[in-house]
Amino acid sequence: MKDESRSAVYPSLEGRVVVVTGGASGIGEAIVEAFAAQDAQVVFLDIQDDAADQVMERIRRRGGRTPFYRHCDLTDIVATQRTIREMLSLYPGVDVLVNNAGNDTRHTLEEVTPEIWDQLMAANLKHQFFMAQAMIPSMRGRGGGSLINMSSISWVIPSTGVPVYVAAKAAIVGMTRALAHTVGKDNIRVNSVMPGAILTERQRRLWLTREYQAEVLARQALKRMILPEEVAKLVLFLASDDSSAITNQSYVIDGGWI
Repeated sequence: MKDESRSAVYPSLEGRVVVVTGGASGIGEAIVEAFAAQDAQVVFLDIQDDAADQVMERIRRRGGRTPFYRHCDLTDIVATQRTIREMLSLYPGVDVLVNNAGNDTRHTLEEVTPEIWDQLMAANLKHQFFMAQAMIPSMRGRGGGSLINMSSISWVIPSTGVPVYVAAKAAIVGMTRALAHTVGKDNIRVNSVMPGAILTERQRRLWLTREYQAEVLARQALKRMILPEEVAKLVLFLASDDSSAITNQSYVIDGGWI
């Protein structure tokens, strides 16, 4: 367990309205808790209601600002847009969007049908674009903002066994660069984060065999697993005014894998 009392505090994040997708588990959960600890007003979207309740209860126990949670299936763009309109009616504006939600379910080249392709693209890429589209006008009204898209090193390695996921994560980097040049004039910064093998509960439960861990550590420069909390700290920096001149970038956090 790391000593969180030695972590950075960003005064510019206090009171900022931060929207996080997929915030009930994994890296998203760590991001929600990290922003709450900075006294930001966090709004997070997910479909895991029980897990979301647990996240909010932990934050309440620690004395952080309680987040606002909304159940939202991000693959349903019409429902997502309705949820966003409702959310924007409750807050004066949005300062930060973290497009975190994704689905890395394994799938082979042979088993992908047009329907599976559409489902995985909806879960990993499509909602990121439409969340950005919906939030950018609010950021303009606030005089600027920070948009952070979660990609992955999977497309750089490249990973096998998840071809559609890899395609989506590569596209996120391209989308990030296009959006950065589109909204830079509005003082809105757009960056992406590319995690490697992160030790989430999902990874532990589904894929963290001794063989897989040995493979990861053999490829990394750092000979330990990387934690969700470490990804969250990078996201905090990119959301804060301390990174005010940084945009159009993709930050790798993988223990030195690539």
